[in-house]
Parts: sequence; structure tokens; C-alpha cells
Amino acid sequence: MLAITFFLSAILASSAAHKAIDRGRLGPVAAKLVGVQPSWGELLLAVAGAVEALAAIALTMPQVRTGGALAAAGVWSAYSLALASRRGAVIDCGCYFAERPKPVDKIAILRPAVLAALALAVAASPAGDWSIDTLFAAIGFGALWFAAGELASIKVFARTGQ
Repeated sequence: MLAITFFLSAILASSAAHKAIDRGRLGPVAAKLVGVQPSWGELLLAVAGAVEALAAIALTMPQVRTGGALAAAGVWSAYSLALASRRGAVIDCGCYFAERPKPVDKIAILRPAVLAALALAVAASPAGDWSIDTLFAAIGFGALWFAAGELASIKVFARTGQ
């Protein structure tokens, strides 16, 4: 389970960094996703990014790993619910490092739901022991996660995901 923990921590850290680096683009996206005025977007983005960053750090610390996992599950669940409320709308979900406006489909909704489920599994299980294999497994999970995201963005897969 430790490899999953580090994988989730890396996803959270990259998401928080992405929000900080590209806040000009992602602020209005966050506002549109939640259905508030654009002026609230950057604040929503900052709060989400801060929670993600803190959860990423907490996941790497055995004393607060469960709290970090629960915070991560909360962020991803809220994101999945927000996407579900906008199903069919053309939104740049911010899931990728480049702008990709597309209709919100099942795949976009399920991605954060899967991460939330993994975070809950981490919260409910013992950490496990560290080995060099843990690092490589976490990197492997990351590669598979991003590859699955790229496959889902291909029109053939995106069409069937509706």
C-alpha cells in the first residue's frame, strides 16, 4: 500500500503545483466548474491547491498519513461531484497540463472518484514497509495513470465514455 500512498502523494503535489503555476487559466475554470462568479475562481483554486499540498506532505508522514489520505479523498470526491454536476458541459477540467476543453463525460467524473477510493483504501490500511521497489511501483502507477488519461482523451475512447 506504500506505493499507492506515494503515487497519490505525487498526484496531489503535481496538482497543487499545477494550480500555483497556471492559476491564470485555472482560476476561471474552477469558478465555472463550481458555478460561481469568475472572481471567486482564484480563491477556490488556492484553497484546493493548499489542501492538496498539505495532503501530499501528510501522506509521506506516518503520524498523519491517515489524515492526509482522508483530506485527499475529500478533495477528489468534491471534484468528482463538481464534474458530475457539469456533465455534458464543455469545460477544461484542468486534469492535464495543457488546455483541453471537452465535454465532461463518465471518464472525467470517474478519474477523481478512483483516486478518492484509493485514498480511502490508504486511510484504512497499514502503511507497509519501505523498499526501493516501492519507489519504482509508485512511478509505475503514475505512468499508468497518465497513460490512461491520454488514452481517454482519444476521440474513440472519449466517445464510448459518454
